[in-house]
Amino acid sequence: MSLNQIIVTLVILFLIVSLYKNLFGPGFTFIIGISILGIFRILTPEEMLKGFANEQLAVIILLLLIGEVIRKSTLIDNLFDRFFRRTFSYKKFIFKLIFPVSALSAFINNTPLVAIMMPYVHNWGKRNNIAPSKLLIPLSYAAILGGTASLIGTSTNLVVNGMVADQSLFPAFKSLDIFDFTPVGVVMILLGGLYLVFFSDKLLPDKGDVMDNIEEKSREYIVEMKVAKGSQYHNKTIEGARLRNLKGLFLVEIIREDRTLSPVTPQTMIFEEDLLIFAGNTETIADMVENNKTLQPSQLGMFAKRNKTELVEVVVSPNSGLIGKTVKESNFRGRFDAAIIAVHRNGEKIRGKIGDVKLSAGDLLLLIAGKDFEKRTQDSKDFYMLNNIRSIEKMPVRQSLLIVGGLLVSIVLSSLHWVPLFNSLLVFMVLLLLTKVASPRELYKAINYNLILIIALSLALGTAMIKTGIAAGVSNVFIELLKPYGIVTLFIGIFLITNLLAAIITNIASVAIIFPIAMSLAAQLGTNPKPFALLVAFAGAASFITPIGYQTNLMVYGPGGYNFKDFFRIGLPMTLLFMLVAVLGLVLQFGLKIN
Repeated sequence: MSLNQIIVTLVILFLIVSLYKNLFGPGFTFIIGISILGIFRILTPEEMLKGFANEQLAVIILLLLIGEVIRKSTLIDNLFDRFFRRTFSYKKFIFKLIFPVSALSAFINNTPLVAIMMPYVHNWGKRNNIAPSKLLIPLSYAAILGGTASLIGTSTNLVVNGMVADQSLFPAFKSLDIFDFTPVGVVMILLGGLYLVFFSDKLLPDKGDVMDNIEEKSREYIVEMKVAKGSQYHNKTIEGARLRNLKGLFLVEIIREDRTLSPVTPQTMIFEEDLLIFAGNTETIADMVENNKTLQPSQLGMFAKRNKTELVEVVVSPNSGLIGKTVKESNFRGRFDAAIIAVHRNGEKIRGKIGDVKLSAGDLLLLIAGKDFEKRTQDSKDFYMLNNIRSIEKMPVRQSLLIVGGLLVSIVLSSLHWVPLFNSLLVFMVLLLLTKVASPRELYKAINYNLILIIALSLALGTAMIKTGIAAGVSNVFIELLKPYGIVTLFIGIFLITNLLAAIITNIASVAIIFPIAMSLAAQLGTNPKPFALLVAFAGAASFITPIGYQTNLMVYGPGGYNFKDFFRIGLPMTLLFMLVAVLGLVLQFGLKIN
């Protein structure tokens, strides 16, 4: 080996060890590695920085920004709210979860999609007494499966496409098409989805909600919920409506016209206009206000139609002018641009309608506040602010349709090769800004600068591996060891190494190391390079066996209370299934000779 090859090899080993042990953080690790290659003049400054001008990197940034706008849209919220409303069994829920999430993930960046879905999945589990640990890994896996079905479904596919554009071994091979991934991706969605439907309940642990202990110790509020007209709860028993064993909420009584029904039995019927009096904690009440459209606090009024409100917690001061007045008499809406939706009085049970409760010093109030709340309460001595619990934002349906429609048009124009994907997404993003659907101040928060740094510098690493002959050397070893056993064995070897590296050092770093080797293999075999590029993309994206290999796995890791063993138990069969589908699918799709 030459000195340059030794240096590149040492840099790759440094990257693997540092990323696995998290010595310096992913971004800084790549900066150190690529800087060493620059210091020894293996890479020129232009080669080191070339990745920042890569078109696919710009596409990833635009998709992250659009994903953040979609996350704030109410269209997907309403879609899933309707979709899951009458779903009560575990298998049916998993079935209805996997395939729509996978389909959306093929065209929407899967990280914001999982962020949108996590509250729905978590709340469904609460309502049906199913632990989040039974639900959140299937959500993450569904998003990963869907992301493998198109070029824009996951950043891994776009990174590989960027490497295709940068490679010089095949001058005519400069891009992957948006639906090159679809044949294998769709088969894997179907098979992987069925695997999750039938085996996730058996393979996933049944761990308690990690929030339960916190919620049990939190303050208990009395909140009055009104059964709206056309509600799904109308003409059902308490048991039939599944309101008997809600986590974090206890149904104390029902007020029907002038009658109070207490205690409430499982066979008690519910009708439109009933007032249901619950005792519950702030987070559970917040979830109900935000997600349940047919059972809302009776004091909410016009606040339910506002696009942006805040859920805040205040305490009535000792000298407050509110003391002795009922909630109804306090004129809270007119004075403070807020509505009292729940009351907590330490050591005392509150009965009856919220509007008839007389306020006392020290009462804790849960408020839905409008945009003028802060200004109107700035000099008020009536109460003190304790907590800003949650911001509740709604986007008008017209704007939501513009977002989804614009994204679909961008994808169609790109798939027909009429307009490059970057151009169509850029025009779409400018349109969102001009129509004020998106705000420049908020969008910058959606950019993952660490991810951008890793992608750009990983392209430079690929250049160094090809330039020094490391990629060709490793590919020679591959050919000598595996070629006698045929293309299927060679593909299995590439898949396993890429996938194992992705499980240890993240998927983008993995494909950065293996892609140049795969291109060298295709060149030495004198065969079509496209299936090799697709194989690396599939192997890098199919990160099921550890939580650190993919962002969505990390997102569900804490809330689900998982450990590494949980991912390995359910993820290993999924990985082997994906490998077989990818390898055999690509061989058949591109008509490769098996021997």
